[in-house]
Amino acid sequence: MIATFLTIVVAYLVGSIPFAIVSSRLFGLADPRSYGSGNPGATNVLRSGHKGAAGLTLAGDLFKGWIVVWAAQYFDASLNLTALAAIAVFVGHLFPIFIGFKGGKGVATALGILLALEPGLGMATLATWLIVLLFFKMSSLSAIASAVFAPAYYALGDHVFWVVKTPYLWVILVMSGFLIYRHRANMVRILRGTEARVGNGKKTP
Repeated sequence: MIATFLTIVVAYLVGSIPFAIVSSRLFGLADPRSYGSGNPGATNVLRSGHKGAAGLTLAGDLFKGWIVVWAAQYFDASLNLTALAAIAVFVGHLFPIFIGFKGGKGVATALGILLALEPGLGMATLATWLIVLLFFKMSSLSAIASAVFAPAYYALGDHVFWVVKTPYLWVILVMSGFLIYRHRANMVRILRGTEARVGNGKKTP
């Protein structure tokens, strides 16, 4: 019980590291919560015009999701404990204790978790994100589509590309639910045709 508790706490604290703010300070940029969407994530940091800071944010958010799950697996944690650690690091990113429980939307961290849980699933989800972004130029739509398809990929790929593990399926469903919920305002703007595109800030047709 103590090991389980400590694992969850450490995973949550790792998830709470706000790489958007850390990278912005390293490069001498404004707090990402003070401009754009106000979201402390890579996409909003990119609005500062500093690709290096955005790249570091993306890498950091992805890595913290991956390292927590990888460490749990490396130390032979049970499937249930690994699943709890995955959810804890994801929740830590969404509700980080270090910045008043107001974190990012969790896209990069979720991808890191998927890559650790099942690399093939992570790559398939990343491919979905990239394809949607290529055609529609909206990172929010890419995230929503990836959140919808990730659990479907995992379920349909059972005994074909991987073997579905029930605790991992729950992790994916929980993350997908949170991702869709956190993008609810984006969905409204997409439907209204007012969501900005990546790269040029133009509205959707």
